Amino acid sequence: MALILDVHPQNPQARLLQQAVARARAGGLLVYPTDTCYALGCCIGAKTAQERLRQIRQLDVHHDLSLLFSSISQLTEYAKLDDRSFAIVKRVLPGPFTFILPATHDVPRRLADPRRRSIGVRVPDAPVVQGLLAELGEPLMSSTLQLPGDPLPLHEVHEIADRIGNRVDVFLRAEDGGTECSTVIDLCEWPPRLLRRGLGAPDSLGIDLAESGNPIAEEV
Repeated sequence: MALILDVHPQNPQARLLQQAVARARAGGLLVYPTDTCYALGCCIGAKTAQERLRQIRQLDVHHDLSLLFSSISQLTEYAKLDDRSFAIVKRVLPGPFTFILPATHDVPRRLADPRRRSIGVRVPDAPVVQGLLAELGEPLMSSTLQLPGDPLPLHEVHEIADRIGNRVDVFLRAEDGGTECSTVIDLCEWPPRLLRRGLGAPDSLGIDLAESGNPIAEEV
């Protein structure tokens, strides 16, 4: 059964975040609230936890996961930002957007799209996950907590505990979460493409977007 930590949604307790981070660094799989939905996540180097995440979501090895960052400056260690892209992400991050960006040479090959060398990145605007990322000091591999066959992500805290409490190591339990995912923008080409409409308003980017119906990685 997961270690359930009842955290304050606006002022998460430092000692509880430290407990969660200790489990993450030991290779644990976590559930936590973001500014969109609850999510599953683990450290980049926790291969076994990533495999468990994929089993829960029933995702194959070719299905990319997102990287969650505490800040744009941390993001630039993993993704390339030119002046135009930087102006866009700075305008809306932290916030409910996922951006597809070219990966830097430092990103391990298994984390990037092998065809485009791109990654999905997020800087969520939610105190619990922000506190978790700050305490951890590195990004989290992350995926929306939506189980196979479910029409929406899990969002009621009691249902999350009941349905996957025995399949994860830590559940950072705050208030009930949302059911709308992040808006996904592909910045690997110009004009940028809107891959999915979500909680983030595309108009707030201040640019014209091309639309795409192509399938994308599951983001949060």
